[in-house]
Amino acid sequence: MRIVFDNIVLRDMIESDVEDYVRWFTTEREWENWDAPWEKEDTREETEREKWAEYYEAVKDLGDDAPRWKFEIEWSGRHIGWVSSYRIDENYEWIGENKEGRTVFRAVGIDICEPDLYGMGIGTNALRGFIDYFFENGVNELYTQTWSGNVRMIRCAEKLGFEECGRDAGEREVNGQKYDGLTFRLKK
Repeated sequence: MRIVFDNIVLRDMIESDVEDYVRWFTTEREWENWDAPWEKEDTREETEREKWAEYYEAVKDLGDDAPRWKFEIEWSGRHIGWVSSYRIDENYEWIGENKEGRTVFRAVGIDICEPDLYGMGIGTNALRGFIDYFFENGVNELYTQTWSGNVRMIRCAEKLGFEECGRDAGEREVNGQKYDGLTFRLKK
């Protein structure tokens, strides 16, 4: 599947993307300073290559009618990151499987992994295209989550019309400093 939005292409993973993921998860890791830096851990190239090659094999033959939870971001023919989504419950906590009796919401996020492209609005446009994909496919409410130190993501969320709906004071620690965990909501 391929979605063109403004100057961005959201597309399914292609095999050559595997090497970008290896690079992003082993050597060029600045993006991790903004996306859950408290989860950062060292990995090996071989491990990442195996993991992403396995992921590619699992998704490469999805039909265009299959729902997507993730797209690769391409800008000017360059693979630069991804948009993805995950499920959260009524307390804004991540959940892996839909547990019976629990309210489940869809949260979206973005990772631009090429630092030379930060601050150009590319991430906002990519996330806007991803939001449109969900709204066009029957989702009426989306969430996004970040931490109070990620000012660019907060600005992006606000620009897209998200409104803060949850704050966990001091929940995140980054470089010895405490930050709030933030949840934002956007209704169609």
